[in-house]
Amino acid sequence: MTTQNNQSTVGPMIIIGSLFFIFGFATWLNSLLIPYLRIACELSEVQSYFVTFAFYIAYLVMAPVSTWVLNKFGFKNGMAVSLGIMAVGALLFIPAAYSRTYILFLLGLFIMGGGLAILQTASNPYITILGPVETAAKRISIMGICNKFAGALAPIILGYFLKLDEADAVKNQLASMTPEESSLALDKIALQVVNPYIGIVVVLVLLGFWISKSNLPEVKGDEEEDETHHNLTESKHSIFDFPHVLLGFIALFAYVGVEVLAGDTIIAYGTYLGIPLNTAKFFTSFTMGAMVVGYIIGIIAIPKYLAQETALKLCAILGIILTVGIAFTDGMVSLTLVGLLGLANSLVWPAIWPLALKGVGKFTSAASGILVMGIAGGAVIPLLYGQLAHATNSHQAYWIALPCYLYILYYAVAGHKVRKKTNA
Repeated sequence: MTTQNNQSTVGPMIIIGSLFFIFGFATWLNSLLIPYLRIACELSEVQSYFVTFAFYIAYLVMAPVSTWVLNKFGFKNGMAVSLGIMAVGALLFIPAAYSRTYILFLLGLFIMGGGLAILQTASNPYITILGPVETAAKRISIMGICNKFAGALAPIILGYFLKLDEADAVKNQLASMTPEESSLALDKIALQVVNPYIGIVVVLVLLGFWISKSNLPEVKGDEEEDETHHNLTESKHSIFDFPHVLLGFIALFAYVGVEVLAGDTIIAYGTYLGIPLNTAKFFTSFTMGAMVVGYIIGIIAIPKYLAQETALKLCAILGIILTVGIAFTDGMVSLTLVGLLGLANSLVWPAIWPLALKGVGKFTSAASGILVMGIAGGAVIPLLYGQLAHATNSHQAYWIALPCYLYILYYAVAGHKVRKKTNA
């Protein structure tokens, strides 16, 4: 399938691919920010997971705003606006670092998450309806590689600017320092985020300008309806007439929760096991690498050898097995299984989107807005993990992932088929 003007999909896919790279880079910086800000701002474990809460709750809060922005500015200019919003959020890290104010860091993360909510609302349905729905999971898998490649690089690049050995040393020496000495040492640590975030601001502004000047074509969901689907959607009055979309929202909520859990807790879990932060910074890259392997499998296998719903079932089953394995093993084996959750998570997002958008026709934009709100799972599940870790320990808290994978399995088996009965 080509775009509205019968243009090749290659150009738009390159542009959207660059946006997915930005998603990944901005998102997976959090995996290092959680343990880093815990030291710099003297936080408890539960408090440190408000990093993910502030970032991902923006998707829930900003969903209505996302729809308004895209309706007002269109896909292309809406994406450029959202990149500008993200730049404002990144800019807040500078005064936050100078004042070592955790609330300012969280506000910056919330604003960045809000900008990403608009980008996600535009880009996911865009890449889904840019070609045949049967190959949508393959296209989203290609985008996922861009996303997770950036996710693998993000903590390593940020770790290059942050003196992690120094942060570890300060953490171990805080008890023996005077209040003045500890304040000076922590101030020095906090200021190390300034230069990398100035760089992020510059990149976001330049990318926003490039997008605004690009020839990215518009596509509309209602253009994807054939006569049969048009007749089916004609009797529908709102997005709430599509229960498989609402069930898909819950599936995405559960999925993003476990994806963020696997990527953003693994560094902190490594430090819980006694591994230095400078070594643990590579662990998120292992999780992202496992996801990329899954994406490559999806690109090769879907739909020739593997239907999208079958891929979703297999990923859910693997997630269940790995979660049980994490809980019943110890040390590096358990840590490795957390990283391998990336493989279980890889094809969930690419499979849920086309299954949830199937048959919604003219309600595509509304459905996308609902589904994007599911990204708020990344705010809730890791925070619940932090509470469980506080009540038990960082190891057994991974049980929180089990009900999430069980629900994803339900959606793969039956949830995506649920339709509202209509009167004949």
